Parts: sequence; structure tokens; C-alpha cells
Amino acid sequence: MESTVHPFAELFAQLGLPSGEADIRAFIQRHRPLAGDVAVADAPFWTPEQSRALRDMLLQDADWAEVVDQLNLALH
Repeated sequence: MESTVHPFAELFAQLGLPSGEADIRAFIQRHRPLAGDVAVADAPFWTPEQSRALRDMLLQDADWAEVVDQLNLALH
């Protein structure tokens, strides 16, 4: 089975956020640095639905987990 690499734009669209390159850069700039002991899905700026989606992506789908991990690194 082939794995799919999702770009940030798809992740942001899945989360219901603006997904243009400038929008993504602005979001990361606005919300970083995230405290080192805060998991990306537990960050205070997510809605409950977004937090749940991020947790599900990390737990259930390796294709999405990679891009969520990249977002985690960008925010920390």
C-alpha cells in the first residue's frame, strides 16, 4: 500500500482554516512558540473539533500523522 503525503494546505483545509501559503505562515507565526509540554492537539487556540481531528489524525491515520507532526515542529 502506498502512503500519501499531505501538504500543510490540505491539513489546514481539513481543520476548516484558511489554507493559502500566506495564511499558513501567518497562523504559525501568530501561534508559536507553543510551550514544550503542550501537545499540538492540546494547544489552546484549537476549537474542540479541531483538537479532536488532530488527535484522530495522529492515532488513526499514518498519512495524516506525518503532516500533523510537521505542524507540531513548526509550532514548537
